[in-house]
Amino acid sequence: MNKIFDYIKGDKVIWITVLFMALSSILLVYSSVVTLAYRYQDGNTFYYILKHGLFIVTGFALIFLIHKVNHRYFSRIGQLVFWVSIPLLLLTLLIGTNINAASRWLTIPVINQTFQTSDLAKLGLILFLARLLTVQAHQIKKLKKSFLPALVATGAVCALILPANFSTAAVVFMSAMMLMFMAGIPVKHLSLVIPAGIIAIILIFSTAKIAPEVFPRAETWTKRVERYLNNEKADANADYQVEQAKIAIATGGITGKGPGNSTQRNFLPHSSSDFIYAIVLEEYGLIGGLIILMFYMILLYRAVRIAQKTPYTFGAYLVLGLSFSLVFQGLINMAVNVNLLPVTGQPLPLVSMGGTSLWFTCISLGIILSVSRTVEESEETQENTNPEQSSQNKPITDVAT
Repeated sequence: MNKIFDYIKGDKVIWITVLFMALSSILLVYSSVVTLAYRYQDGNTFYYILKHGLFIVTGFALIFLIHKVNHRYFSRIGQLVFWVSIPLLLLTLLIGTNINAASRWLTIPVINQTFQTSDLAKLGLILFLARLLTVQAHQIKKLKKSFLPALVATGAVCALILPANFSTAAVVFMSAMMLMFMAGIPVKHLSLVIPAGIIAIILIFSTAKIAPEVFPRAETWTKRVERYLNNEKADANADYQVEQAKIAIATGGITGKGPGNSTQRNFLPHSSSDFIYAIVLEEYGLIGGLIILMFYMILLYRAVRIAQKTPYTFGAYLVLGLSFSLVFQGLINMAVNVNLLPVTGQPLPLVSMGGTSLWFTCISLGIILSVSRTVEESEETQENTNPEQSSQNKPITDVAT
């Protein structure tokens, strides 16, 4: 084990947590893809496990390569990713692959692999905001210098994601607001978002009534929220996946049915992706569900520790923004599975069946570990030079210009 840690740097607890989550993912995906295998691959579950395994292996390769990069370079990369993601989001709305009245995917030429441009935009926005808030750190309380530019960037990304994917837009927006709050933007500025948000919601649904083609998912959002708030069924098909998830959870009990013994995987749509947490609760019970939740809490806790320890402002903002985004998404997925929130299309990071979203998750983890590696190197330097030097005052010199 020590020899392995000679090659990898950064927070070892995060490395171990990610490894356990990936191993759990393989077991859960193998159990939950039975229906998909019989429907599309003549019962060949090995096809999906091999594909998922390749995504995991390449994902870990991304983590390893990215954690070796000095985090300062992500300030430049983030600007590029952010500005590239804007036209890609627009292109997705215009010519993207349309499934269930939602255009969320573009196809990568040559390898013919689809990916959600919102994943790229989410990563780019967090990198962009981390740089912006760092550069404007000395003017963080000024409305026009910090909050408005950050809000415009966030609003542009969310507005382009929203028509096809409300839940992702919500995750992006919450992560951005949390990062701004942690950076020190006054609450009185952040509170301006509330009336602006109310006006935006009114405009969106008014537009959807007049021109449904602009927001084709608006009717679906409305029905889901109404059913959730009123606790009533609109029709059997609309609540089918929620009811099947409830059955899976109820039959799982405290300890679960055991690995591979799920029955609801045969009835539950998206059992290997959006509703994989229901399979966790069915096969491993409440104990297994709490363990998965614990993994995310450990990830968030270690990320906050890294942000506290790093002597660099930009690095701290990177870690906070990326970790909040991943954990928010995970908590939303789990809340949907146990019927605490209306149905969304959010996969469970590092656990749901792999795809390009898994790669973007691994890229985020690689950046977090890159900052952690810098912290370790900084601590070693302080021990060798001036052990009493405090790392609490975070300079802003870690932004590459």
